[in-house]
Amino acid sequence: MTNAPEPGAFQPASATIPWWWQCLDDDGRVVEPSEGRQDFPTRSDAESWVGEYWADLADQGIAAVTLFEGEREVYGPMSLGA
Repeated sequence: MTNAPEPGAFQPASATIPWWWQCLDDDGRVVEPSEGRQDFPTRSDAESWVGEYWADLADQGIAAVTLFEGEREVYGPMSLGA
């Protein structure tokens, strides 16, 4: 007998799964920010970072961002326009 969760059962996120932002241009194409992809240990850290650097990202031609936890899309795209 194993301790594996039942299929479909809730599994808490691992502390090793990064939170990160996918960046999109005006046409919805994925673009890489000049400093590369930033990984964060928590959702709060990722959201704080984009709150602080959204204007710099917009200056680089990034029009919107989508938040991911590992490969799971959490929300977005969220416009960086004023």
